[in-house]
Amino acid sequence: MKKNNLTQKQRDVLLKTLQERFEDNMNRHKGLKWANVLAKLEKSPDKLWSVNEMEISGGEPDVIAHEKKGDIYTFCDCAAESPKGRRSVCYDRKALNSRKEHKPKNSAIDMAEEMGIEILNEEQYRQLQTLGEFDLKTSSWVLTPPEIRKLGGAIFCDRRYDQVFTYHNGAESYYAARGFRALLKV
Repeated sequence: MKKNNLTQKQRDVLLKTLQERFEDNMNRHKGLKWANVLAKLEKSPDKLWSVNEMEISGGEPDVIAHEKKGDIYTFCDCAAESPKGRRSVCYDRKALNSRKEHKPKNSAIDMAEEMGIEILNEEQYRQLQTLGEFDLKTSSWVLTPPEIRKLGGAIFCDRRYDQVFTYHNGAESYYAARGFRALLKV
């Protein structure tokens, strides 16, 4: 993972955006206070950089959970559709390397690692869907169990007909309407 620092201006813009999103979506984090989240972010410049990467790639990160033990806040991509800057990617490096032609520019797993974030697993994706309606037109790769990946597959999810669905594809496939959602613990 790259360790980058934000300029003061980038930091200020990001924190203002996060605060506005936090205050506009209190249903995602009832009982939490922005001042406490801000204090955690200010102590972790590397995590703030990762949240910025989530933001600039279209994820619209917001706090969705707080673990009292360890005082850990979970930021998750809350954009209505799969983040625009993370679409048209295959699942992982092995899948990317297996493509002989028409390779995508990157893979979901590699991008998440470069950004310092974790791709959602199926359970986390379903939990996110309890906070709103996401991926009504797009889909998102989710962390694939090793036994499926070993056989060349990968799984993704979306929301259709007021239900969350899990599907499969070859891990090397990629589509303009499929990206990935992620989370970051701060």
